[in-house]
Formats: sequence, C-alpha cells, structure tokens
Amino acid sequence: MTLISMKNRLFLILLFFTTTAFAQKRAHNPNDVIRSMNWDVIGSVNFELNKQNKILPVYGEMIKRFEDREFSLKGYIIPIKAGLKQQQFLLSPLPINQCFFCGQNGVPAMILVNMASPVAYTTNPVLIEGILKLEVVDAATAAPITLNKATALKTK
Repeated sequence: MTLISMKNRLFLILLFFTTTAFAQKRAHNPNDVIRSMNWDVIGSVNFELNKQNKILPVYGEMIKRFEDREFSLKGYIIPIKAGLKQQQFLLSPLPINQCFFCGQNGVPAMILVNMASPVAYTTNPVLIEGILKLEVVDAATAAPITLNKATALKTK
C-alpha cells in the first residue's frame, strides 16, 4: 500500500482548504453527486477506532466478493500531486469544487487509484476500471481501498 508522503499530505490539506473556500462561494449542486451500485459497494465499508487510535476498515461480504477482481467506478479525480497528468489520485463521487466538510453526509467515500498509465486531469467525471484491492490499514495515513492497474474507459 502506498503511503501518502508528508509533502502530498500538505498538498491535500491546502487543496481541501482551497476547495472549501471555493465551495462556499458556489451553492452545493446535488446533481453533481454520482450515484451507482458500485459506489454503494464502496460505501458499505465501515470503520472502527482501535485501542491504538487507528481507524481501521471493516469489510463486509458486499465488498469482499469484488476483491482482486475487475471493478469500475465513475467519479471525479481528486489529485494528490500537482500536474496535468495524473497516475495516482483519489476518485470521489463528488467533484473537487464541492465542499466535502459541509452538508448532511460529511466526507464522501473515496478510493485511491493507481493508473497503468497517466490520465489527463479533468473536472468532468471519468469512468475507471481496475483491480479492487482491500487492505486493513490505518485510514488516517493510507487508503484502505485501491483500484490498481486501472484504465480510463470511454463514457457515453
């Protein structure tokens, strides 16, 4: 599992503060949220705080049946590094310009995507397919759900 470096964490923190400031100027558009059965599968993961103050995922049967298999998700690219081309990024059902910390549902489900080859950054939704990996890691420091060897599919 790739850990997010301190430099990338700083970038994410700045990105979220910038996003929050921008989102306050723009009303939340509920039509931007991508809903699908596959996002429901990702959202089925629960998290628990253990005695060492680690936030660990609890995987149910719903998501376990997709582990190590091809899995596709349509979502928005949330970069973890600056650049016009992205090879590793977070995928979210909400666009980056939406405020993740306001509204009724808090932070949306996000997964780490490791592309087979870089994809151009866009603010439009992308359809990604890769091998779904589940790991029991501290969700505060690493992504427990990953799409590996991912490719971008054409959307209709």
